[in-house]
Amino acid sequence: MEFIHQPYQPEETIAAVATPPGEGGVAIIRISGKHALHVAEKVFSGPVRSFKTHTAHYGNILNEQGEVVDDVLIIPFLGKRSYTGEDTVEIYCHGGTLITRRVLETVLKAGARHALPGEFTFKAYINGKIDLAQAEAVQELIAAKNERALDAAESQLKGSLSTKINAFQKQLTIIAAILEAWVDFPEEGLEFATMEELASDLTLTAQEMRSLLQTFHDGSMIKNGISLCLVGCPNVGKSSLMNALLEKERAIVSHIPGTTRDVLEDSLYLNGLNFRLLDTAGIRETEEVVEREGIRRSKQAMAEADLILFVLDTTQELKNEELELIQQLPKEKTIAIWNKIDKAPCSAKAPLTYQVEISAKQKIGLDKLKATIDQVIWQKGPPSKEEVILTNARHKEALIGAINSVEAVIKGLEESLSPEFLTLDMRQALHELGKIIGSNISENILTEIFSRFCIGK
Repeated sequence: MEFIHQPYQPEETIAAVATPPGEGGVAIIRISGKHALHVAEKVFSGPVRSFKTHTAHYGNILNEQGEVVDDVLIIPFLGKRSYTGEDTVEIYCHGGTLITRRVLETVLKAGARHALPGEFTFKAYINGKIDLAQAEAVQELIAAKNERALDAAESQLKGSLSTKINAFQKQLTIIAAILEAWVDFPEEGLEFATMEELASDLTLTAQEMRSLLQTFHDGSMIKNGISLCLVGCPNVGKSSLMNALLEKERAIVSHIPGTTRDVLEDSLYLNGLNFRLLDTAGIRETEEVVEREGIRRSKQAMAEADLILFVLDTTQELKNEELELIQQLPKEKTIAIWNKIDKAPCSAKAPLTYQVEISAKQKIGLDKLKATIDQVIWQKGPPSKEEVILTNARHKEALIGAINSVEAVIKGLEESLSPEFLTLDMRQALHELGKIIGSNISENILTEIFSRFCIGK
């Protein structure tokens, strides 16, 4: 269902199932809006409008004919004390697709409209319960695939990012006010600060903003996962390593070189992060058409990967193809994997910073490999739970825009430009920061954000 942002109508009452579809012990139907209590009272066997907020009441849901649809618990959340900031009622009925649908249909017939994706959180945003960054954190909390992503979403939901953005806005607003005063009252000789002092203050703010921007690399890995690509020549044990890491027989292993003809992909959870593990075709010179296409795809996957495991055979000297491949590999994100140490000790070295000796077949050295993967990913150390990190590409783009505008003001101050020109860039910087928390946001962006939510949230 497409979410179309409409002008906010306070009197609209919406309802939806707030729990995942399927069978379960309990399902929740959420009702929110001006007439939420009235709608709930029409379908519940008790005086809902007389209930105190945050109190649970047992009773029946009744259809238009007065027949019992289900035995339920009902809890009202009144006004500003609710998630949406307006009267809300939650009905706890028995789980199961059929019974849940019947209860919801009964509520809709009583006067509620079916909620659109993200509409409850949209109401919370419109009613000032949360800002836009916190609203987006709700969806990231639901979609979190690992503990680190969950921690980052919880931190943002609590307002850590919003607090930092508000601090930037406050610092810039003070300077913007001084610049505006210079423009509005040029004859008054106002001297709140010199141009050098303003440039110095803005430089410090810009540095803080850049520090936040630099967290996006880690934040993106935490949220979206990491592509981990196995590359190497044929028959060095890439597929065996994939199976060892996944702890299942995902790839066909054979002594015949060139067994893997395409890029195989699977999901791997490792060191608290999600990985897309890619096993590629062995890279070598060949005239065989299918294998050549597999090698082309291997090189493409290698170029796009966040981390590369370059698998080598300890029983053989480095081949010309391997030496050529090393020259193409990004050294800062490549680990040389010397495989088959169960057959021969590793005596060679590759011109790469990170090297690990393993036996994929015997599963020897895998703990060392996992530790090295963690080391390469977090070369500056993993972010702490207390650190504010960017995980959202929209926030990143807005912050870049703000930094660019602030740097334009700094340059203008250093060149003694007229304040009229500087105020335009200051306003733009504040506008870009406002996009993150929702103080300056278009309806198109709201539509894009809330359309990604599930119905009932």
